[in-house]
Amino acid sequence: MLSSEVGTVRECERLPTHEREGQIFWKLRWRECRSQLIFLFTEARLRTSLVVGLSLFFWLGLFALFYSGFVFIFQNVGPPGATDHANTVQFVFTLFFASLQIMLIFSSGIILYGGLYSSDETDFLLSLSVRDSRLVFYRFQEALFFSSWGFFLLASPMMISYGVVVSAPWYYFAYLPAMMVAFAYIPCAIGALACLILMYRLPYLSRYLVGVVALTVIATAYFSIWKSLEIADVDLLGAAWFKATFRQFEFTRVEWLPSTWLSSGLLDAARPQSLDPADLPWFESGKYLVVLVSNAMMLHLLVTWIGGKTFRESYGRFHTRQARQLRPGMSWIDWVANVLTFPLPRVMRLLIIKDLRLFRRDPVQWSQFLIFLGLLLLYFANIDRFRQHQADLKVMIWVNIVSFLNLAVVGLILSTFTTRFIYPLISLEGRRFWILGRLPVARDTILWGKFLFAAGGAWLPCAGLVLVSDLILKVSFLVVSVHQAVCLMICIGLSGMAVGLGAVMPNFREQSPSKIAAGFGGTLNLVLGALYILLIVGMTALPCHFFLLSNGLELPSNALQPGHMKFWLSLGLVGSLVLACLVTILPMRSGLKAFRELEV
Repeated sequence: MLSSEVGTVRECERLPTHEREGQIFWKLRWRECRSQLIFLFTEARLRTSLVVGLSLFFWLGLFALFYSGFVFIFQNVGPPGATDHANTVQFVFTLFFASLQIMLIFSSGIILYGGLYSSDETDFLLSLSVRDSRLVFYRFQEALFFSSWGFFLLASPMMISYGVVVSAPWYYFAYLPAMMVAFAYIPCAIGALACLILMYRLPYLSRYLVGVVALTVIATAYFSIWKSLEIADVDLLGAAWFKATFRQFEFTRVEWLPSTWLSSGLLDAARPQSLDPADLPWFESGKYLVVLVSNAMMLHLLVTWIGGKTFRESYGRFHTRQARQLRPGMSWIDWVANVLTFPLPRVMRLLIIKDLRLFRRDPVQWSQFLIFLGLLLLYFANIDRFRQHQADLKVMIWVNIVSFLNLAVVGLILSTFTTRFIYPLISLEGRRFWILGRLPVARDTILWGKFLFAAGGAWLPCAGLVLVSDLILKVSFLVVSVHQAVCLMICIGLSGMAVGLGAVMPNFREQSPSKIAAGFGGTLNLVLGALYILLIVGMTALPCHFFLLSNGLELPSNALQPGHMKFWLSLGLVGSLVLACLVTILPMRSGLKAFRELEV
C-alpha cells in the first residue's frame, strides 16, 4: 500500500502544473486552428468559398426575415417599452431560445461522446502525463464549438435585426456577444455532464432499465408538448389565437431557465430609458449577464471536476467491457432486412446487412437520426392544430404550399444525412479495403450494395414522414401520390449522388466520417443535393399549385386552365423523373468506373 502511494506521489510530481498544462493545450489548439485555416485558404479554396458564401447568404436571408417580422410587431403591437410589445417579443425570444437550448444539450452530449470515447486522438492523449480534467475540457471545447456554431448562425441575425428595428442603444450590441456566449455555454455544459455521468453509471444499469427510463422521459416530454399545442378553435393568427398560444407556451418563461435570463437581459438592454432617474436599463441587463456568466463558470467547474473524477474509469470500462455472447443466427433487424431484400443476390444482401450492423453499432449516427426523425414527426403531427376552415379555397391553397414545403424540408435534411453518413461509406473502409478487394465479389456489387442500403434506408422513414404530413393536412389523393413519387426520386437521387461521389473521391487516410464529409467532395455533394431538392420539388409544386388555383379561380391565361394544367403537371413529373435518373446514373457511372480502377 505504501509503495502504491509513493508511486502516485511520483506520478503527480511528473505532471506539469495546471498553468503549464493549460498553456500546452492552448498552444496545441492554436496550432491545430492555424494549420486548418492554412489548409482551407490554400488547398480548399473552393470549399471555403462555398461554405462562406452559402452561410453569408443564409445569414442575410434570416436577417431580412426577422427584420420584417419585428417591423410588423413594432407597427401593429406597439413601440419598445409598451407592455404588449414586451410580452410579444419576450414570448418569441423565450420560445426560440428554449428550443435551441434543448438542441444544444443533445448535440453537445453526442459530440462529446464521440470525441472522448470513440477517438484515436483520445487514446494517444491518455498515454501522456496530463490530467483527466484537462483532457475532458480539451474535448469539451470541440463539442462546444461544433454544437453552438449553428446557434450563433440562427440567433445573431434575429438579435441584431431586433436591435436595428427598435433603435437599441449601443450597450445592447455590446452585451449581445457576451450574453450569447454565456448562454450557449450553459446547455452545452449540461449536455457534457449528462454524457459523463451516463457513461460512468451505464455499466451498473440494466439495459432494460435504461430503455424504460428513456421511453418514459420521451413519452412525458412528447405528451407535454402535445398538450401545450392544444389551441382552441379560434381564428388563425387572430387576437384570440395569439392569446391562447401565449398561455399555452407559458412554461418557456419560467424564471430559472437560461433562455428566460437571456431574453429578459436583451429586452432590458433594448428598451428606452424612462424619465425616472432610478430606471437604468443597462444596469438591469447587466444583472442578467452576471447571472448567465456565473452559471456558465459554475458549470465549467463541474464539467472539469466530474470529468477528472469519472472519465478515466468510465473510459476503461467502456473499452474493456465484456463482449456480449453472440447468439447463432440473425437478429430480428437483420432478418427483416434480409426478407425485404430477398429479390437481390445473396452477396449483395450480406453486404447490405453488414452496413446496417455498422450503422446500429455507432450511437453517434443513429442517435442523430432518431432526434431529427422525432422532431419532424412531432412537427408534422401538430400541423393540423394550426389549420382551420378546410373548405376555404385560400386555406386549401396555403395547405398545399405547406405540404410541399414539408417535402422540401425532409429532402434537405436527408441531403445532410447522406452527406454525413452515406458519402463517407467507401472512405471508411480505409485500411480494411484490401479485404473487400480480395473477396470473390465484383466491385460493382459492393458499390450497388451501398447504394441500395442508402436508398432503402432513406426511403422508409422519409416516405413515412411525408405520408404523416399529408394525412394530417388532409391533402388530395393526387398530391399524396405526387409527394410519394417525388420522395422516392429524392431518396434514389441523393443516394446515387452520395455513393457515386464517395467512390470518385475517396479518402482512405481519414478515419473520422465528419472530417471526410467536411472535405471538398462532401461539400460538393451537399451543395448539389440542395440544388437537386429545390429543382425536383419546384418542378412538381408549381404545377400542383396552379392546378389547384385553376379549379376554383378564373385565371386570365389559357395555359393555366384545368385542361392545360394536367399537361403541365404530367410534364413536371416526367421532368422530375428524368432529373432523378440523371442525378443517379451519372455519379454512379463515374463511381463504378473509378471504383473498378482503384488499386488495393
